[in-house]
Amino acid sequence: MADVLVVGGGITGSTLALALARRGVRVVLVEQRTEWTGIGHGITIQGNALRAFREVGVLDELLARGVPFDRLRLRNAADGALIADLTTPRTGGPDLPATLGALRSDLAGILARAVRAAGVDVRLGTTVTAIDDDGAGVTATLADGTTERVDLLVGADGIRSQVRQMLGITTVPRPVGMGIWRVVAPRPPEMDCAEVYYNGPKFKAGYSPISADHCYAYLLEENLDPAFIGEHPHGKVLKERAEGYGGTWGRIRAGLADDAVVNYQWIESILVPEPWYRGRCVVVGDAVHACPPLLAQGAAMCAEDAVVLAELLTSGAGVDAVLPAFMARRYPRVKLVLSSSLRLAEWEIHPGTPGADPAGIMTRTLSALQAAA
Repeated sequence: MADVLVVGGGITGSTLALALARRGVRVVLVEQRTEWTGIGHGITIQGNALRAFREVGVLDELLARGVPFDRLRLRNAADGALIADLTTPRTGGPDLPATLGALRSDLAGILARAVRAAGVDVRLGTTVTAIDDDGAGVTATLADGTTERVDLLVGADGIRSQVRQMLGITTVPRPVGMGIWRVVAPRPPEMDCAEVYYNGPKFKAGYSPISADHCYAYLLEENLDPAFIGEHPHGKVLKERAEGYGGTWGRIRAGLADDAVVNYQWIESILVPEPWYRGRCVVVGDAVHACPPLLAQGAAMCAEDAVVLAELLTSGAGVDAVLPAFMARRYPRVKLVLSSSLRLAEWEIHPGTPGADPAGIMTRTLSALQAAA
């Protein structure tokens, strides 16, 4: 495996390109954006994602920029009264934090700098427009008119993956029935871990510390008009939507400027049935398994895909053996995360569901992920 083309420069594509380059593979990474940056809201990174980032050599810088913590508190929406105080399982092992709060843009920048430093051939402002797999290799035509001949093509181009469509995979994302507001705000001094507010007027609200001075706060509710989707100065709108939440979340809400830039997105999910590959082309990350962010495992599943695929591709085995082995390791794990996340979403949308146990399913799922990816 001498040459690999990675399509997409997000968490999955960047981590994969870096992992392969560190193992001596020549990598071309194409990203259709002309500016290679991450959006500015926060991200909650679980221990198994930190383990993957350690594999590619970026853990120390990431830890230096984020806030580690090992607890999750559940609170009542109206007054912030404590419902439960949970210890978060250390899914990355005992020597790593259970969780890290960070800025998504920090993670993207750390990965981008490391990818370039590793010698990856990064091409911005272009993507793949045609794929010719003759069994011995793949010839990819790029939007700039050039072609690349590689041993393997990897689609890491997100939930709207064009590579997935080119390979004839017909599974498409579907709305979960929830929308999420995200904002970076000043961090109250009492905030020392992630907390989630239940029993409120919306599905739920929560926050995580991401630096000494800032936190990442969110509100989950129904799908609103698509005009709200994206980043806009909708601080006033978020404050109105979040009425009825007290405690620390209420103080965060009250401190938002009316023109604060907030992000709103519909939450979608996808799980592509096995296999994720066709010949010498494979699709990974959010392109095949995007889940609601209720377990904070989206980045972890993407980063794990990357390091596992890089490990197998450089094992000396042929593609015909590597890609089925990759599926055997990854599919049961991402299916567990996706099914648990969708169950949590269903319980959030329909409060009072008999037998609902959000804390239990979160703990059980995260505990199951403590095994190696």
